[in-house]
Amino acid sequence: MSYLTDDARAAYRSANRITSIDAPTLEDIIAENPDRRTILRRGLMLSALPALGPLAACDDNDGDVQMPTPEPSPTPSPTPTPTSYEVTFEAVAANQEDDVTVPAEYTAETIFKAGDPVIAGAPGYSGNFQSSDKTELQAGGNHDGMHYYEIEGVDPNTGGLLAINHELPDFNILFEGGRPDPQTATDEQKKIALSAVGVSVIEVAKADDGSWSVKTDSTYNKRYTGNTVYRVGGPAGGLVGSTVKGTLNNCSSGPTPWGTYLTCEETMDNYLDPTQPEEGYGWVVEIDPYGELAEPTKRTAMGRFNHENVAYMTDADNRVAFYMGDDTTPGCIYKFIPGRAFESDNRSANIDLLDYGTLYVARFNGDGSGDWLELSRGKNGLVMGATDPGNTSQGDTQPTTVDFPNQAAVLINAQSAARVAGGTVMDRPEWISVAPDKTVFVTLTNNSGREITDAANPRVENRHGHIIRWKEEGDSPLATGFTWDILLLAGDPSLDTPEDNLEGNIEGDTFSSPDGIRVDPQGRLWVETDHSIPGNSGVEGETIEDVFGHNAMFHIDRDTGESRRFLVGPEGCEITGIAYTPDLMNFFINIQHPTGNWPVDGQEPRSSTVVVRRTDEKPVGA
Repeated sequence: MSYLTDDARAAYRSANRITSIDAPTLEDIIAENPDRRTILRRGLMLSALPALGPLAACDDNDGDVQMPTPEPSPTPSPTPTPTSYEVTFEAVAANQEDDVTVPAEYTAETIFKAGDPVIAGAPGYSGNFQSSDKTELQAGGNHDGMHYYEIEGVDPNTGGLLAINHELPDFNILFEGGRPDPQTATDEQKKIALSAVGVSVIEVAKADDGSWSVKTDSTYNKRYTGNTVYRVGGPAGGLVGSTVKGTLNNCSSGPTPWGTYLTCEETMDNYLDPTQPEEGYGWVVEIDPYGELAEPTKRTAMGRFNHENVAYMTDADNRVAFYMGDDTTPGCIYKFIPGRAFESDNRSANIDLLDYGTLYVARFNGDGSGDWLELSRGKNGLVMGATDPGNTSQGDTQPTTVDFPNQAAVLINAQSAARVAGGTVMDRPEWISVAPDKTVFVTLTNNSGREITDAANPRVENRHGHIIRWKEEGDSPLATGFTWDILLLAGDPSLDTPEDNLEGNIEGDTFSSPDGIRVDPQGRLWVETDHSIPGNSGVEGETIEDVFGHNAMFHIDRDTGESRRFLVGPEGCEITGIAYTPDLMNFFINIQHPTGNWPVDGQEPRSSTVVVRRTDEKPVGA
């Protein structure tokens, strides 16, 4: 979540007393056999097997046969050297430069900026403010979560689709004087602002020289915005309504095993158009990037809260679980299990899969065990007259009485339901990622207001955050129990205080406020940061940027815990979004809300997608 989101949601959060603070997956298959080229086509795994050489002919004639003189066998071709994915890059230094800094043997090129054309014929931003009919056709702002999808018939290492979230508008390129007051904004101003959130789907292609660009004439290119009408599915549809106008605060995201895109609404109201009912926001929205299946749909069975991202785990029977974090304080961690298996060879059979299933909340016990507590009406205290303990992380609270007359009420008020059921209130759970070995990781960005600690959130005034990992019982997505531990506590040894709550235990390059996290198909763990700018480090006279530099991206060794800084962003930005081609030679990274002179010298700063690659055709990180 961008710190700008807190500003945008301030009125709603204040009114609701919410504290504002600074089939197996592709990864599984590639990790098991990295040298086998496997192509994902619309969620289906199709192996591209090498052609067999000609077979020797057999002759059934019983008579005498004149056998030819055998020729010498050809010299065998040398066995290709296996591709190495060992992390060997030389870490870049923390800095406050107004540029994207990567290791010496790498390049970072900007391919998709806020305001760039998406729909064929769109004029795009060129320095002048535009009307809503034009902004609706171009890239939104504050690029955030994204995913790379393969196109049938296209080499996935040289071309595919990017589905990209837009969390907030880049107001500086939309309005003179910045963001208009949503309470007094005109209808046209609202349309312009709402056009700059949501999702862009773009086709990208790699040229012979290794550079990437957007195919501006592609029929795949689409915008889904705050002005689009979305279908509502699942148990809460009767209360929310059959449709909702707009999606916004699209923070991170995730794919499904059948090749759709799940964009996450990290807001529970429409702060850009407050006339819209609050219940229409705070959901996971399913979009088909290929445009083949159902219209974009808000999946209410997955619960309403400040959704950050979605990550999934499957088993051999095509059962799947989706993991989600509520990026707020207090915020819990959730799991949704659809009621039936998905069909890997029939995408259309999965159209309503996310409308039926069971939602759970995580309880992290002090002994390193954990439980998934069911959030179904009538279970775990979810009845009429239930008692919500409130935000127990920040001292004494006044419990409130809440009614759950039906499952729709549980889902619409999932935050309260989670606390009633006994879910652990976490330090702002953000991204979740499932590794090829089925270890699950979650970033806890920070909670500077925490007064009451527990085993999973061990620091008071947790300004710098931490990362937790867990394993499901039997590595099963259907498990109701798990084991967990803390991978690392963020901070820096120079931040020495009597409370001992700022130093952390990072080995190597230190950081604050982990946000984005993804384990790639080789099991390598990547983390991106979103600390406040310049930020309060907790030590008087030192800002967060004084200690850590600009927000950055790191590789974390899962065995040793060593942290190595891979990329540093330009002035004022957050680093977010991680996607890649199957060969891992091209990483797509988002640079959100820069404030300096980037990405184009002399022009307004704009949120952008960059492609990071090595200049010697080796995998990123190697």
